[in-house]
Amino acid sequence: MNFIEELRWRGMLHDMIPGLEEHLQKELTTAYIGFDPTAPSLHIGNLAAIMLLKHFQLAGHKPIALVGGATGMIGDPSGKSAERDFLSEETLRENQIGIKAQLEKFLDFECGATSAEVVNNYDWFKEFSFLGFLREAGKFLTVNYMMSKDSVQKRLETGLSFTEFSYQLLQGYDFYHLYKTKNVRLQMGGSDQWGNITTGTEIIRRKTEEDNDDRAYALTTPLVTKADGSKFGKSESGNVWLDASKTSPYQFYQFWLNAADADCARLIRVFTLFSKQDIEAMEKEHADAPHLRILQKAIAEEVTTRVHGAAITALVNEASGLLFSKDAVELLANASEELLAQLPVLEVASEDLLECNNLTDLVSVGTKNIIFSSKGDARKAIQGNALSVNKVKVTDPQTDWKSIDKIRGKYVLVGNGKQKNYLLLFK
Repeated sequence: MNFIEELRWRGMLHDMIPGLEEHLQKELTTAYIGFDPTAPSLHIGNLAAIMLLKHFQLAGHKPIALVGGATGMIGDPSGKSAERDFLSEETLRENQIGIKAQLEKFLDFECGATSAEVVNNYDWFKEFSFLGFLREAGKFLTVNYMMSKDSVQKRLETGLSFTEFSYQLLQGYDFYHLYKTKNVRLQMGGSDQWGNITTGTEIIRRKTEEDNDDRAYALTTPLVTKADGSKFGKSESGNVWLDASKTSPYQFYQFWLNAADADCARLIRVFTLFSKQDIEAMEKEHADAPHLRILQKAIAEEVTTRVHGAAITALVNEASGLLFSKDAVELLANASEELLAQLPVLEVASEDLLECNNLTDLVSVGTKNIIFSSKGDARKAIQGNALSVNKVKVTDPQTDWKSIDKIRGKYVLVGNGKQKNYLLLFK
């Protein structure tokens, strides 16, 4: 597989240093991408970078994931409007363990010469003294060069600490260290990382006086955005995480299933391993019957299977259709506990029910304003024939919620329009 050609047709190539494609055709190459360990889980904003490493390995090369234990203590100013809080070494170490476990679902860590590796830059930065680092790395870049980077220029008006200013020097030294110790010749990342990555190639050039055979290269992939230009990767509740305890498999699956048609051509190329031929065939089917959401289902199933496994994905797929089925009440009554565990449940606490005199109260304040933000909004929806309870339309805002039959003695299915269903669990 030609790695660069694969990225081109998938729309995953933004920029690269000339000569890289020829270099990759000549020999097995080692490349790395850095991941920020400031959370215990990666999120789907990281997936494009992970897929870069996946395609790189499939093309017969060796991928390295650098978990930035040292740089994570500082924070990358790229795309940020303010400096982030520092995290402790202990917290960062715990986060790194979780991140490696997630990367193992995508990369092969036991396949010989192309086996993936995870490294932590804290391991080589922890012994550096301040003076030692200035002598080892600081003298090889001018302030003029560092000031020219977009990540610095965009923060000059709001303010940039020396700590953040030094970030590109630390990341650049990472590349040099891996170049010397693990024969890494390529660093990859999102298009917003071009400045940081090329700082590394510049340090390598100045410290080693490399010839063309020992060149260091850079490659970036476009940031994934929606068709309207907005940032991709967040839901109404925030980041969509790879950790099931932070984003449930059901929510994860639904995120992809709810993708807009206009975004699917991009998403299926970046986030799945389907071939060009298969994708084009699915796109034709989708165009002929868009209501079947063929592309959305293909993306949701492939990505959820990779992150959460085939068994969970099968349950989530079944659960996804259950709540929208006209037979949902009967299906819920007979569902296995394993299936019920995948459903999104909105718990209604007994103390909240004390404030509920009728159905209007229940679906607003009783559910902490998650279904409706106010009693007024709930009343309008009920009067407008938009609300159903256990798949039966309710039009009286004063309906006594206590008279509603509970499925399995504890669940009530509330529908708000055609697109939103909530499974209430009475505690």
